[in-house]
Amino acid sequence: MKIVLVFPPFYLESMYNLPPLGLISIASTLASTEHEVVILDFVLALRQGRLKPGVKTYDDCAEWILGENPDIVGFSAQCTTYPPVIQIARKIKEAKVNTQVIVGGHNASFVDTLTLERYPFIDCIVRGEGEITFKELVKSYEKGNTLKEVEGITYRDGDRIVRNRDRELVADLDTLPVPDYALAPPLSEYRDACKLPRSIAILEVGRGCPHNCIYCSESKFWRRKTRTYSIDRIVEEMKVLHHEHGAECFVLAYDQFTARRSFVENFCKKVVEENLNHVPWYCISRLDTLDPGLLDLMKEAGCESTCFGIDSGSPRTLRFIRKNIDRDILYRRVVETTERGIVPTLSYVIGFPEEEKEDIDATLGLALQTGILGNNNPLIQMPTVLPGTDLYKKYLRKLTRKVDTYFALGIEFNNGNRLKSDETLINNNPEIFSSFYNISCKGMPLDQLNIIASYFPFIVNFYPKSFLLLSIECGKPVSDLFLEWLLWVNEKLDRNEITLTPRDCYLHFSEYASTTLAKKGDIRRKYIYDILKYETNSLYVARWDITDDEFHMPDEDLENFKPMRNDRIVIDTFDFNIPRIIEDLKKNRPEEQYPEEHTILAFKHENKQLVVNEINQFGKDLLELCDGKTTLKQISDKLYETYGSETDKHNFFQSCIDAIKVLGEMNYLSCT
Repeated sequence: MKIVLVFPPFYLESMYNLPPLGLISIASTLASTEHEVVILDFVLALRQGRLKPGVKTYDDCAEWILGENPDIVGFSAQCTTYPPVIQIARKIKEAKVNTQVIVGGHNASFVDTLTLERYPFIDCIVRGEGEITFKELVKSYEKGNTLKEVEGITYRDGDRIVRNRDRELVADLDTLPVPDYALAPPLSEYRDACKLPRSIAILEVGRGCPHNCIYCSESKFWRRKTRTYSIDRIVEEMKVLHHEHGAECFVLAYDQFTARRSFVENFCKKVVEENLNHVPWYCISRLDTLDPGLLDLMKEAGCESTCFGIDSGSPRTLRFIRKNIDRDILYRRVVETTERGIVPTLSYVIGFPEEEKEDIDATLGLALQTGILGNNNPLIQMPTVLPGTDLYKKYLRKLTRKVDTYFALGIEFNNGNRLKSDETLINNNPEIFSSFYNISCKGMPLDQLNIIASYFPFIVNFYPKSFLLLSIECGKPVSDLFLEWLLWVNEKLDRNEITLTPRDCYLHFSEYASTTLAKKGDIRRKYIYDILKYETNSLYVARWDITDDEFHMPDEDLENFKPMRNDRIVIDTFDFNIPRIIEDLKKNRPEEQYPEEHTILAFKHENKQLVVNEINQFGKDLLELCDGKTTLKQISDKLYETYGSETDKHNFFQSCIDAIKVLGEMNYLSCT
């Protein structure tokens, strides 16, 4: 039989595309059979331009699939791609009625009966774990058997919809075939199509989640059970993917990666032992399962980034979603993680139906506070209503369509808009396409929530200290102040539609903050101006990354040596002791007032990290004279007038030489 497995079309610029591991796994289970299996990745085809977005996108997909002359077409569908699956399936069945159309994935598993009832051109839904089920289903089709003995499917039997009993989860994941990445396009094609700096492979580490968050379908899908592959198998897959398929980075797929400490320790030790720790990887972590020792081991093994699901800064909201976050642990873990060069993504959700405005502000305030800790990636979303979740069950009859949340984007194939046929599907079937809907929030209109979720991360990344202090100083809730800032900058730039870019923040936020403070008058926290300048300088030097070029001074004729200051550093003076104030901000204990204390800071961006050092007035004056034209002897003579009263000119010149060496080693001086 000819089997075509389809990854439906999807395009969202901010989402990089990776090989469809689910379909690769399904195809790998059929390797021992005589069936011919083809994987068609329409997401990659869109990226490469082989599939064109437009009103005929689905026709082109169906034609492509039918060109393979399939007996079975299997779709892997998630919430966003469910409309394309329905549309393409219809066209396939109309053109070739005897083709068996099968759909699997999270979304399909929870709306299986509804899907078959409303779309007669779909023959079967594979629920839950698909490897064994799909293989048995194919065998039944091949032999012409009835499907009543195939566990884990919902199918059409004449006019009846039959839902067979659930299949037990695979007890030992190692019994599943190793996914054969050769069945999909090379990793380099995904890298080039998505303009990624390196080839990335998804590596499944485990399955399941034991928790019961109100919005998550993951735990329901896996029945609140967790399983992992053996470490030997995982590391062996890493070796194959790296050496044979060119993987230069791994995404470790498992929500509970750090839930069991011994597993993480043994995994990391094995990776180091096999000399794979030079290949970076990303994982999902839990705050309460990490500590400095484990983070050190993860870093040694190649961990480059991790994700923490924070969700909310409001205790009331956390109770509603059945989650518990200890703020002290959160702050500590973020600092411990970033100190080791591991970049944490911190995920927040705003706009749950029972939230009041103060709950939303608590979350935004927490995002700012973690932003102050530095070097983390904030992700703010609105709730997505996923079939199978308790959020879906409780609020299904209260769904509304107002804004497209992040997980409703990606199928805008008609000049940036959805096809009318997709809109009709979504509007007529909220039970099936609930992820395209919203739940009204008590505390804030949906359009405002959407704007905040879309653009507030820019402020968290660029001006968290200034913004938090401005909110406190003006006595305004964070959400109100942010919306005011948005209106201000869009009016200034004469835009018809509210939007925000990182460039807007860099060019205009200082002016907005200064204008707001001037209107207020009677500023209690006068150091806020220095903090504003500090963050602006930090953004300026982030435009370049200084490399660790070794600085060389000539062995002789130092008097005529002409040192030149590195133009990628910024030196600025401040009225207050900014390092002390920032430490207080990081501890969430800023004082209302600080004594004035003249401070000089040097800013640079080195090895992808902001580096700020305090220097004295002599160092500042010395660097300002290093223009590449003035000799070291001339510099020394000029500085001697101010700083040489306690020594002779010869010894002072030696002091200048020593200072130049130190500043050069700190990359404050250019080698050219």
